[in-house]
Amino acid sequence: MARKFSELEKRMDPESVKRAKARAREEMAQMLLAEIRKETGITQENLAKSMGIKQPSLSKLESQRDMQISTLRRLIEALGGKLELIAHMPEGDIKISQF
Repeated sequence: MARKFSELEKRMDPESVKRAKARAREEMAQMLLAEIRKETGITQENLAKSMGIKQPSLSKLESQRDMQISTLRRLIEALGGKLELIAHMPEGDIKISQF
């Protein structure tokens, strides 16, 4: 049974939450969405078409620091990938499947 991360976070000590958030920021900074798209060899125009949006909208999405998980999922799937959300907890990894 999947648990909400917010429920798990409440049980974590503040230092663990701080470390988890810092690590998440580092990971995100290492691989920007535009880099993922470029690595797959897909242009903004082609990706935007496959998502049913216009190229300027995709450009804006790629530069955002925050977006809905559903939007990120659509983008990753349009690139041919699969988005999985995993919380790395002290007691083990938890796959979050509610999104």
